[in-house]
Amino acid sequence: MSFGQGGPQWGSGEGQNQNPWNGRDPYGPGQGGDPYGRPGDGAFGGSSDTPDWAALADASADRARKKRLLMIGGGGLATVAVAAVVATAIVLSNGSDSPGTTATGSPSGSIAQDTQPGPSFASVAPAPPPNPSDFISDEKKDKAPLSLDSFFPGTTMTMADRKYAKGAANSTDACASAAQGALAGALTSNGCDQVFRATYHKDGVAVTVGVAVFGTQAEAQRAAETKRNIAPLAGAGVPSFCKGGPVCLFRSSYAGRYAFYTSTGFTNGKSVTAQDAKVYQAAKDITDLTFQQVRARGEAQASAAAATGG
Repeated sequence: MSFGQGGPQWGSGEGQNQNPWNGRDPYGPGQGGDPYGRPGDGAFGGSSDTPDWAALADASADRARKKRLLMIGGGGLATVAVAAVVATAIVLSNGSDSPGTTATGSPSGSIAQDTQPGPSFASVAPAPPPNPSDFISDEKKDKAPLSLDSFFPGTTMTMADRKYAKGAANSTDACASAAQGALAGALTSNGCDQVFRATYHKDGVAVTVGVAVFGTQAEAQRAAETKRNIAPLAGAGVPSFCKGGPVCLFRSSYAGRYAFYTSTGFTNGKSVTAQDAKVYQAAKDITDLTFQQVRARGEAQASAAAATGG
């Protein structure tokens, strides 16, 4: 509070330090005490009329400094105490002396479970692998090279303990030339592209297997179901058979865009009867083995497509 330049004037007394109470300390002894209810033994516990402001300021600063030191010290002690409690809790929870627990605190013989919920991901089912049948059923997908070796590899075919030697083999784009009778027309009318033939023989029985290649499965199915007389192929150690009158066994089937035909008979010209089990067995073995080559063709292309994401 300001009272103007030089302080207030209290009348005509001696100088400007006159007491407005005419020399009497209103808070001094015998002066009726503190007007605010405090005892009247001096304004600040001293006998001087003027308080020692510097001393009071020092005392106040000292008290504030001590208070700060106490707060800092108390906070440090509290931090140390909390750290000690946490460390103790960690030691107790991770101790390896408790029965049935491992060094990591997990129950022995069990796996520690994370109680926090893990991230969730949208489940996406993987795409199914390509179907091998798709690759052998349509020429637009069946792009692997076609050759005699792809259908008739090596010099023998073996089924179980039955081993068949390979004789002559050939291929032609003129499908009708590889057929007998009505089969020639069936191959042509259904759009046959190529015919691959090979002859196998064992113990006086010869089998010529023909694989006719079409554009689609529907064409192969029609050609296999109508006529079945593939022309027998002699040579390379196999004499002419199934020509000039003997009865032979003719069969057909299909897989994808491939039709299979077999002509099976005795190499000595004998006719086949229902009791000639080895003739039927030979026809079945050679057909199954050739089908396996076609199936492997589809599987190889499907595997390659899966590897490249095609």
